[in-house]
Amino acid sequence: AAAPTIGNQFDQPMNQEITLVAVTTDDWLRGNPKAKITVVEYSDTECPFCKRHFPTMQQVVSTYGDKVAVVFRDFPLSFHQNAQKEAEAGRCAFEIGGNDAFWKVHDYIFDKTTSNGIGFPLDQLPVAAKEAGVNVAKFQTCLDSGKYAKTVTDEMAGGSSAGVNGTPGNILL
Repeated sequence: AAAPTIGNQFDQPMNQEITLVAVTTDDWLRGNPKAKITVVEYSDTECPFCKRHFPTMQQVVSTYGDKVAVVFRDFPLSFHQNAQKEAEAGRCAFEIGGNDAFWKVHDYIFDKTTSNGIGFPLDQLPVAAKEAGVNVAKFQTCLDSGKYAKTVTDEMAGGSSAGVNGTPGNILL
């Protein structure tokens, strides 16, 4: 198999060695987990470029069906002040309601945010959870605990090790 490559801002492959955390069943995935082509997307829910990129990745899965998988990983940029907590919210939704709940919260945030750091008010995260069918009290307890803060920053560090330095950062496997 070919080594993974990462594209720069001009969508040109860069010839650099990267260290990518392996895709596992713990990743959030759309499409066929056994597809020959996998796109690992490092993203920030408050990034305006990620918001514009979001429907493209949905279309890739819709168009190519079983031939492709898209893996979502968090990469909340520090200057997008709500992105970290939104990333934690996705993990809380997953903990309570599974993969479908994660994607519903994820999609709700991307659909509703105006981006640029505080485009989705944090007090609306329980609304996103409710829309996803997640128990709101359990969700709020999880979110308030901060239990996934380090997990999110660790995932971001993994993206940095893979050469991601901005969002969206896509790696084609």
